[in-house]
Amino acid sequence: MKNSKFKKVLALMFIAIMILSFTGCSGSAQEEKALTKIEKIKESGKLVLGTAADYPPYEFHKVIDGEDTIVGFDIDIAKAIADDLGVELEIMDMKFDGLLPALVADKIDIIVAGMVPTEERSKTVDFTNTYYNAEQSILIKAENKDKYLTKADIEGLVIGAQKATIQEDIAKSIEGAEVKLLSKITDLVLELDSNRVDGIILVKPVAMAYANSNSNFFVPEISYGVEDGVAAAINKGNEDLLEDVNVTLDKLMSEGAIDKFIDDATKLAEQE
Repeated sequence: MKNSKFKKVLALMFIAIMILSFTGCSGSAQEEKALTKIEKIKESGKLVLGTAADYPPYEFHKVIDGEDTIVGFDIDIAKAIADDLGVELEIMDMKFDGLLPALVADKIDIIVAGMVPTEERSKTVDFTNTYYNAEQSILIKAENKDKYLTKADIEGLVIGAQKATIQEDIAKSIEGAEVKLLSKITDLVLELDSNRVDGIILVKPVAMAYANSNSNFFVPEISYGVEDGVAAAINKGNEDLLEDVNVTLDKLMSEGAIDKFIDDATKLAEQE
């Protein structure tokens, strides 16, 4: 009889321990789940930026003090966002068409890469307020500057553009154009320099940066309109981070800091 009661007590104790263990694990999971995106970023001590650093003056590689460094006005903006969050900025340089998948997979926290918030992109990520608008232009060989003067002169040519961008859509809209798409701007510039494409659709600041740094290139007075504006991208469900980034962007714009970032980055991109 006593043995039977003892077994029942042991069984009840075992059940109680299991319940407490489960509750403890469940509580830990709930606590972790309750962390907001900003809390996770602050806990890690870093904001992971995704960008495609072949797009001067937005973001590009520059040797500074003998060290390869990613610079540009988008990088300055991202640094300001990280500073306001009280964390370090970690930069992940990747192909432009890999940025959105990386953000959705939570491999990066934010994209600042001259990205236009299109309706299609907005289906998978959220965008901040726009912080810059630029004219769409074309980069050609300097030897053709008297030949390609109007949009009509560009029709039927081999036109390059970066994959998964607004510029791809523009290139495809050019009458009779053969469109060549690559992931990196630097590869497109090599194609132009080797006469494998006749022109590259780029936003004007980027086109001018390449033309100013290489006399082989030229930017004609041909406009393909003004983009809707570029914005930072954040994974859906992170309204806290979205709100804080918008506060930083509004502050930078009201102080004129972004204009200074653009001016400094443009000058840096033009330096040998």
